[in-house]
Amino acid sequence: MSAEPAAAAGPARHVLILGGTTEARRLAEALAGDPAYASSYRVTNSLAGRVGSPVLPPGETRIGGFGGVEGLAGWITAHGVTHVVDATHPFAERMSFHAAGAAALTGVPVLALRRPGWSPGPGDEWTFADDLTAAAAVLPSLGGRAFLTTGRTGLRAFAHLTGTWFLVRSVDPPEGPVPPRLETVLARGPFGLEQERELMARHRIDVLVTKDSGGDATAPKLTAAREAGIPVLVVRRPAVPEGPAVAESVEAALRWLADGAPRTL
Repeated sequence: MSAEPAAAAGPARHVLILGGTTEARRLAEALAGDPAYASSYRVTNSLAGRVGSPVLPPGETRIGGFGGVEGLAGWITAHGVTHVVDATHPFAERMSFHAAGAAALTGVPVLALRRPGWSPGPGDEWTFADDLTAAAAVLPSLGGRAFLTTGRTGLRAFAHLTGTWFLVRSVDPPEGPVPPRLETVLARGPFGLEQERELMARHRIDVLVTKDSGGDATAPKLTAAREAGIPVLVVRRPAVPEGPAVAESVEAALRWLADGAPRTL
């Protein structure tokens, strides 16, 4: 059950959502869609700008970087931000550290909205790697036709693999360097289970490569791989900063705002 929004006292509180994820959009929609929240909170969504034509969430939007910790801290101060929600992708570790550092400089509370990671279940054949470089090293031993779902900006880690055929799906075309044997599908998710089954079967995929992004939106590819007996190479999540309160759901993030941004949930 969603938390009741706190009553507005004076000017609306200003929430900066560091976004680009499903959770960031859902949080912005919740704050904008409930009249009680909308009257209490001004929302600014920050997007990195890596996608050419992003689907903009409700509220104000800014696109692009801040200029490091000090740049973000300056923006927070200049725009009267009272709460920061780090709802970036689990692999956007630099921005998470910047958010924690800016919070320490400004005294503005920050919440890390982090979706739970994935865990293998019965029938899964998973191999783990600590980063993309390690994943590229082990990939040839797992299969020769790879569905690479680690993001178009990470293709350079696999560019030297001449013996592996790659299928990549992204909103925008990948930029070099890229593997020599590469086919790209331009599409915007989320994708359902039947779509993932058909795609893997049509391209004769024999190994799936993914980051541990977590959440439900991109999980159908894991189910499709399990059903087809396809091994999965999973890149573990990077380290995260200590200090921010942590929420694993939009509902918990709303409670954090309503409860006055406690240090723990």
